[in-house]
Amino acid sequence: MEARQLPEGLDHGAEHEAIPVEPFRQTLFKHGLRLERGQTTTLQINVGLLCNQVCKHCHLDAGPNRTELMDEKTLDDIVSFAQGVPFEIIDITGGAPELHPNLISMIEKFSPLTPRLMIRSNLSAMEENEPDRFIEVFGRHKAVVVASLPSLNPAQLESQRGKGIFEKSINALKRLNAAGYGKEGTGLELDLVSNPPGAFLPPGQAQAEARFRVLLKNRWDIVFNNLFTFANVPLGRFRQWLQASGNLQKYIERLASSFNPCVVDGLMCRTLLSVAWDGYLYDCDFNLAKGIYMSGRKTHISEMQGPPEPGTPIAVADHCYTCAAGSGFT
Repeated sequence: MEARQLPEGLDHGAEHEAIPVEPFRQTLFKHGLRLERGQTTTLQINVGLLCNQVCKHCHLDAGPNRTELMDEKTLDDIVSFAQGVPFEIIDITGGAPELHPNLISMIEKFSPLTPRLMIRSNLSAMEENEPDRFIEVFGRHKAVVVASLPSLNPAQLESQRGKGIFEKSINALKRLNAAGYGKEGTGLELDLVSNPPGAFLPPGQAQAEARFRVLLKNRWDIVFNNLFTFANVPLGRFRQWLQASGNLQKYIERLASSFNPCVVDGLMCRTLLSVAWDGYLYDCDFNLAKGIYMSGRKTHISEMQGPPEPGTPIAVADHCYTCAAGSGFT
C-alpha cells in the first residue's frame, strides 16, 4: 500500500522553544481536515499597538510605549478596498482603538460600508478619553461595542490589567448602559469578552454568561447582550508570562490535548481577513502577532482586487491549537 504523506501546506511549526506536541497541521491531517478559506465575510482592522494597559494576557505586546499606528494613507487604502467588497462585518481592534487619533473618522468612513461595524474596547481607554464623545459616535453609527472584561473579581482583574482598571471598566459599562447600550429594544449591542486570568482554559460560555449577567445586574445594575469566553493565545506578553512562571509546557500541552475537530469548520480565520496598521494582510490577528502573513505571502491591502478566494490555504502554527481547543474561537 502506498505510504500516506502530508499534503503541501502552510505550516509554520512550533514557536521559539521546542515544545513536544504534535504539529497543528499534522493533527489536522490525522483527522482528515484541511484549514482553508471559505467566503470572506469579515474585515478585521488592527489600527495599532498603542494601549493604556499592559495586560498580562496580551498576545500583541500592546502598551503605552508602542508607536505602531495606522496612518491616513493606509486607512484610505483599506476604505478603497472595502468599498468594493460586501463585508458583513468590519471589526476595528488594537491596541486600544480609542487612543488612535482618527478613530472617529474611521467609524464615519467604514459605517456606510457594512451592516455590522464592531469596535473592540478595553473600557478603561474609553473612560480615560472623552467617553461621552466616543459613546455618542458609537451610538449614532449603531456600532457594536465588544468590551473586554476578564473577571468580575477586582483584585483578579487588576493583577491582570493594572491598578484602578476595574473601577474604570465598571464606570464605562454604566455609561454605555445609560446611552442605551446592552438594553433591549435600543438596537445598541454591548458584548463582553472574558479571558482566563491564568494558565488554564475558560469555563463553559453559557455558564460564564449566566454568572456575569447575575453579578453585573445585582452589584452594579449593568446589563449586556452577549458574553464570549476565549482561551489566551500563547504569544506575546502572555507567552513571556507562561515562560517566566514555568507554565508554558503544560499550557500548550493542555491546548493540544483539548483539540476539537468539530470546531475547525467554524474557525474565524475561514471567514476573516486581518489587516495590520501598516496595511499588510494576515489570516487572523494571532498570525499578525506572530508575523505570519496571509497564506504565507506578504501582501499589502493596496494589491488586492477582491477578497481571498475560497479554498485558499490558511497559514497555521502551533498557536492555532488555542482556537481549536474546546468550544473553539468562532
